[in-house]
Amino acid sequence: MNIAVDFDGTIVEDRYPQIGKERPFATATLKQLIKDGHHLILWTVREGSRLDEAVKWCEERGVRFFAVNRDYEDDELTSNHHSHKVKADLFIDDRNVGGLPDWGIIYNLISQKITYEEYLLNDKSMYQKEKKPWWKF
Repeated sequence: MNIAVDFDGTIVEDRYPQIGKERPFATATLKQLIKDGHHLILWTVREGSRLDEAVKWCEERGVRFFAVNRDYEDDELTSNHHSHKVKADLFIDDRNVGGLPDWGIIYNLISQKITYEEYLLNDKSMYQKEKKPWWKF
């Protein structure tokens, strides 16, 4: 599966133009997704030296992307007829409706091939609270 991953606010806390602290388990999850055979595309508004910093930051933590801001590594963006929209099966971004789930949930969604809605409906522990009789405290 091709998975586009945002950088600021998603892999790291949003401190643009600086690089924020890593979000818990972000790089560990990304490395596992690569190990599972997924192609990760870094999909970010960063350009030039700021983009180079982000790529280097990820590589120093063992995350090597299949491509950066394009569909695949050798994709040329010089054509006037080329869409700059990344073609991916899935996008991981902190600006999702409802925000960004934690990276453990993200991994479960991808590995189990389920939607966030299916995950929430299957996680009955979120909805079922133990009912106590009124006389117990």
